[in-house]
Amino acid sequence: MRAADISDDISEVLLTEEQIHDKLAELATQVVADYDGREVVLVGVLKGAVMVMADFARHLPVHVSMDWMAVSSYGASTRSSGVVQIRKDLDTDITGKHVLIVEDIIDSGLTLSWLLENFASRGAASVEVLALLRKPDAMKVEVDCRYVGFDIPNDFVIGYGLDYAERYRNLRDVAVLAPHVYS
Repeated sequence: MRAADISDDISEVLLTEEQIHDKLAELATQVVADYDGREVVLVGVLKGAVMVMADFARHLPVHVSMDWMAVSSYGASTRSSGVVQIRKDLDTDITGKHVLIVEDIIDSGLTLSWLLENFASRGAASVEVLALLRKPDAMKVEVDCRYVGFDIPNDFVIGYGLDYAERYRNLRDVAVLAPHVYS
């Protein structure tokens, strides 16, 4: 689905699929250089990171392991409770491994901060973060993110894995959801 297919539901396209793919290719080049000779475990944070993880991994010209984790600090609310619940844990033992957390977006930073501490406590050799999007104005805690695709405004965005009520994840672009949709 492209933005033109749902033009009544969005107020602005922030990034096209082509811009996203170009950026992921650029980030993949950086990651390969930074991890030269070391095996990396990519950990995607479900559900939003599915598109980013799949497309980023396809840009990597080296072997990587992939795993998934589902965490929630929102429950049924639209605001973080600050308490992180593990909904699906890793299948991989990350002790002594180089972990690259792949995120769709860094919003408040609360869940990601918890994940960084959690993975470090599991004995990972290193833990870094790759995020396609970051909202600097929404961050409540400082999170060290080594690889950032794009800084975006503090708007409600959808597409490329990001959803509103489980809709719009399959939008190929990243767009601002029109307020009339969620008001």
